[in-house]
Amino acid sequence: MNLDDLIRPNVRAMKPYASARDEFQGTAQVMLDANENSLGSAGGQAFNRYPDPLQRAVKAEVARLKQVRPEQIFLGNGSDEAIDLLLRLTCVPGQDSILILPPTYGMYEVAANLNDVAIERVPLTADFQLSDDAIDKVLASDAKLVFICSPNNPTGNLLHAAAVERILRGFRGLVVVDEAYIDFAAAPSWTTRLAEFANLVVLQTFSKAWGLAGLRLGMAFASPALIGYLNKIKPPYNVSETTQQHALAGLADTGGFEQMRRELLAERGKLAAALPAVGIVEHVFPSDANFLLARFRPDATAVYDYLLGRGIVVRNRTTQPGCAGCLRLTVGTPAENEQMLAALRQFPG
Repeated sequence: MNLDDLIRPNVRAMKPYASARDEFQGTAQVMLDANENSLGSAGGQAFNRYPDPLQRAVKAEVARLKQVRPEQIFLGNGSDEAIDLLLRLTCVPGQDSILILPPTYGMYEVAANLNDVAIERVPLTADFQLSDDAIDKVLASDAKLVFICSPNNPTGNLLHAAAVERILRGFRGLVVVDEAYIDFAAAPSWTTRLAEFANLVVLQTFSKAWGLAGLRLGMAFASPALIGYLNKIKPPYNVSETTQQHALAGLADTGGFEQMRRELLAERGKLAAALPAVGIVEHVFPSDANFLLARFRPDATAVYDYLLGRGIVVRNRTTQPGCAGCLRLTVGTPAENEQMLAALRQFPG
């Protein structure tokens, strides 16, 4: 794969915006270069200076944790920013396409529609895996990007590594493996194989296992050349100073992260064991994430509405391909999980 051949010609040729903090890094006695408010900040806290546009301190900690190099990391306003930028980087509006594997995360389609990019759909099997026929269709595609959500959302399962590897070795565009839920899976991240595949992009997030959804901080891992292109087209200050500070605090609390991760995994196991005994539950799908997809009978939407009436909000996925009759249940606290189970046991039907 020649990366430059995948990048839109106008992006290859464009000159990126150079912010004041790109041209001068660090501090000085008198900083009058960025048109900031030198008097301070309204509200008492000092946020009058622009943040590091390349988030160097956060990337150094992420690189240490993930065993990659800082130049292999892009940080954005949630993973959604990386998804949008990958489309804008490679896909000419009205001309190019992406490929998705439904049922899957809905933002790939939203980003494609926003950027006037066509969508090719290759459905997963009934057990939410890639068939040989599906892999052949992916490899025959001229799409610029294929999005592989693993663990998958809304189904919760990892896609078989051998199938993903076949796509990485044969697909002519970029292969984006979305690992938002990888911390809940008993499998290595594809970041461990970045050196093998020049066309590999791995997405991760601070929103799930780290419990930092309110910060809106996502990660993309790829070759330094591709990360350089993403930095070229991103907004100059796309990650706020507040977010960077809180991310560093979170990254310093690996003990707290691990404790939460283990508790969520234990609660997932309890839920997965308890749900099949509930009369209205027809099937619970295996999960490598912090949620369970369950099929309800006779009417999942009626169950959803009933739970809502009891003050319990789950996700209705009945309209998603292959998910008829299914609700997605996030693993909560022990008390929340027990409250949901008790409500399901009392469903009038």
